[in-house]
Amino acid sequence: MRLELRKIKISDIEFGNRTRVEKDKLFIDKEGFINELRTITNVKDIKVDLAKPGEKIRIIPVKDVIEPRYKVKGAKGFAGVTSELAQLGDGIVNILDGTAIVTIGDIVGFQEGIIDMWGEGAKWTPFSNTLNIVVDISVVDGLTPHEHEEVCRIVGLKASEYIGYAAKDIDEFHDIEIYEMEDNAKETVKFPELPKVVYVEMLITQGLLHDSYIYGVNAAQILPTLLTPNEELDGAVISGNCVAACDKITTYQHQNNNIIRELYKLHGKEINFLGVVMTPEMTTLNGKLVSCDYTAKLCKMLGAEGVIVSEEGYGNPDSDLVMICSRLEKMGIKTVLITDECSGWDGMSQPLTDTAKEAVAVISTGNVSHVIELDKADLILGNPEAIANLAGGWAGAYNPEDGTMKCELNAVIGATSEIGYHNATVELY
Repeated sequence: MRLELRKIKISDIEFGNRTRVEKDKLFIDKEGFINELRTITNVKDIKVDLAKPGEKIRIIPVKDVIEPRYKVKGAKGFAGVTSELAQLGDGIVNILDGTAIVTIGDIVGFQEGIIDMWGEGAKWTPFSNTLNIVVDISVVDGLTPHEHEEVCRIVGLKASEYIGYAAKDIDEFHDIEIYEMEDNAKETVKFPELPKVVYVEMLITQGLLHDSYIYGVNAAQILPTLLTPNEELDGAVISGNCVAACDKITTYQHQNNNIIRELYKLHGKEINFLGVVMTPEMTTLNGKLVSCDYTAKLCKMLGAEGVIVSEEGYGNPDSDLVMICSRLEKMGIKTVLITDECSGWDGMSQPLTDTAKEAVAVISTGNVSHVIELDKADLILGNPEAIANLAGGWAGAYNPEDGTMKCELNAVIGATSEIGYHNATVELY
């Protein structure tokens, strides 16, 4: 497979008479954009705003973030969802680099999030650095929460395709990334001395709006499955969940999975990267046993000598994380875990809900319970009162008199992303 990601640097966005790119500026036909999205089933109304880095804008409650792209060659769109089912991971993609679709609207669950484009809040989310096209979605009355979520999911994906179409005929790029890999047998012949490494990506699949999708299939309905790294980078995996905003893996982050990108950099040099095992996080003990056993078996069958496991969420999935680790280590496969911590406001609580003696290499992406104070925004896109119902918020967290807000990192989109796509760093003493 060979995937070519061609990046078109966008330095500014504004509304215009048609959607197009001129030099490094994206113009959006607001009326045409809204009219297109209004045709989606169960959409009642659409509003669109722009939010740029440094502006005193607060976006709440955020549902998902998606990168606008156009597939020049190869299977189009989000195969199995917005287009016919087809093999992703091969071809050429034009990307409006630096832009993002951000979907908001009435709360579906209670674990959507916040993006601040300036100040303290901006320090914690990677999406304070993107030029955001904010799509506020109103749905028709009478939908169930799952139907409501589905509408918002489809609107976000369709919005990214509409905007991404502006990249169709552009042939000047500020960067081109090429991800190319043959089958495991051929790669092993090329790099016989390099250690074989598998990436296990855990996905929230706990029902009640805790869903992830692979080629449009709810991952809760499948056993752990092997993907080529290119498939995820090409849109095969999308978010449909309202898990705590801080470690929810947005669709944008799947499209730009940092662990995959870093492993690719080492492929053929320090490691032989064998692929990605997508592992559902199950809620029942039997479900966990089957999923964790199957994950370890796949890694062993692939010949893995090292495995990196990233979690999505925290709490219940901590058990899956350490169960996978124990199985792999007992098979003689060196395992590194990536997780965040739920350590309380003072950082002194037990960070994980489960442990295993085999978990000797663990990377933390931060404490979800860390409390931050957010200044008054000049403009709020959405509803600030939603903070009372978000994970990491509480009644009274928003002060309408002075416009300030308090919350845990729990409520900030991407603050402790367990695939590394976030702004948190570690200080060494």
